[in-house]
Amino acid sequence: MTTTYRLERAWLALPGEAPRVHDDVVVRIERGRFVEVRRAEGPDDAVAAGAERLVGLTLPGLANTHSHLFHRALRGRVQRGGGSFWTWRDDMYGLASRLDPASYRLLARAVLGEMLAAGITTVGEFHYVHHRPDGTPYGADDGGPHAMALAVLEAAAEVGMRVTLLDTCYLAAGFGRPTEGVQRRFDDGSAAAWLRRHADLREVVAAHDATAHVGTALHSVRAVPVAALEELARAGVGGGAEPVHVHLSEQVAENEQCRAATGLTPTGLLARHGMLGPMTSLVHATHLTPADVGTIGSAGAYVAFCPTTERDLGDGIGPARALVDAGARLTLGSDSHAVVDPFEEMRAVEMHERLAAQRRGHFTAAELLRAGTVDGHASLGVRDAGRIAVGARADLVTLDTASPRTAGTGADEHTAVFAASAADVVHVVADGRVVHRAADAPAVGALLAEALEALAALAALGERP
Repeated sequence: MTTTYRLERAWLALPGEAPRVHDDVVVRIERGRFVEVRRAEGPDDAVAAGAERLVGLTLPGLANTHSHLFHRALRGRVQRGGGSFWTWRDDMYGLASRLDPASYRLLARAVLGEMLAAGITTVGEFHYVHHRPDGTPYGADDGGPHAMALAVLEAAAEVGMRVTLLDTCYLAAGFGRPTEGVQRRFDDGSAAAWLRRHADLREVVAAHDATAHVGTALHSVRAVPVAALEELARAGVGGGAEPVHVHLSEQVAENEQCRAATGLTPTGLLARHGMLGPMTSLVHATHLTPADVGTIGSAGAYVAFCPTTERDLGDGIGPARALVDAGARLTLGSDSHAVVDPFEEMRAVEMHERLAAQRRGHFTAAELLRAGTVDGHASLGVRDAGRIAVGARADLVTLDTASPRTAGTGADEHTAVFAASAADVVHVVADGRVVHRAADAPAVGALLAEALEALAALAALGERP
């Protein structure tokens, strides 16, 4: 089947050019990929005349490189009152203790629908809720050992979201501390046990859904002891062609604890054990030394900034510009889903730099769009998405350029980054399939409400004064 669209305006790179906005673009799609991308040839262009017209500004599909789907249930609850990252974490653990495969699938389907409505066509799900609440694996009678992972993938297939499931190794509560309480759900017991389960998960997913991708995550240097890092490195984790994602230096306390236990910063510890390479994504990377910045840049690693979560939790402002100048590649995530809006994440990187430096103009709109599209996809192992080009996956995100937010802003890349919001997304295509239209928004809201109501005992969350 062939589908043809005529795009009023589109941000893309024609052969021999840097990406920019072009008027009147024709794209033809077959089997989920672009087979033709060109400017329309005026009124005599028969192909363009017969194409479905998408009015507004069309972008490639956007990538959310860091997500914890179940955190969406905390929105509007844990923002109340005071506290810190660590008190927020207690509330998050309370929620994690309540999840089961059925409620997780329902919530995942709703949150992935919210992401599609925001223009996100690929998400990296940092998945660590592996087992039953008591830490024992799920059995054949309740979904099997990968029940929670399959709940995410089944939800994604249902709504049309592309997922890289970042299967997470989580073995400790901190340096020298075993997991406790709800953390036992996350813990496989040893690096060897995690490697076995991870290998089995890959086989199960390959048989279950050929379009899904399994990547690797280490929760943090706090949660993966040094001996386990060594074992994982010997097994080939890190430094290869597969994505490896790690929470890094989100909190000052993490850095202090790491130095006290190992004499190194978290960046230095990962580098020592061969865990920094061009397919490593360092999530947050907020509290770095100049030496850390240089090490990350020299490795050509990705840094996944999540500005709306980082400010919600009071984490701090990471050195985005310094990292990119050193050689790192920026990507963007929504993390805790306090906000699901990739345009706000792009914009916030620049705005946070302005606050930190007390001057304007650190990133161009094109740089931020690249972070949100092609580089974000590549960091998740999806190297054929994030651009409107022949051979690429056919993802299209169309923005209303006449909304109260975007009217009069120029309908170009600056409109997308510095004016638009998720509410301006009117049409989304993923792998050639229409997965969202503006008229679908009420249904997305209803599904979210249903999913949140299914999670019992949420009322007590976030009541800390």
